[in-house]
Amino acid sequence: MAIAYVRACGLSELEEDTPKRVELDGTPVSVVRTEGEVFAINDICSHANVSLSEGEVEDCQIECWLHGSAFDLRTGKPSGPPATRPVPVYPVKIEGDDVLVSLTQES
Repeated sequence: MAIAYVRACGLSELEEDTPKRVELDGTPVSVVRTEGEVFAINDICSHANVSLSEGEVEDCQIECWLHGSAFDLRTGKPSGPPATRPVPVYPVKIEGDDVLVSLTQES
């Protein structure tokens, strides 16, 4: 089955290490440009129901502003407590200035 991508934002809209919150088909997603790559991660912290896009980005991780849990932008795995569950990450591709994200989970 082919993976369906939707436009999340323009590449030119992304500032380095500054998360951008977008909503794709009702799913909140944080799009992050860092270290020469673009990542898409679910915008809701798995520990507390808060927006990750309001947090800081450093070392390819996004930190939840509320309790300090950091999540790897590549895998969604938390680096330590209080979060213990990963958050979903999504495939990204760039076409021109368009940042395309797929909410389809690869099997």
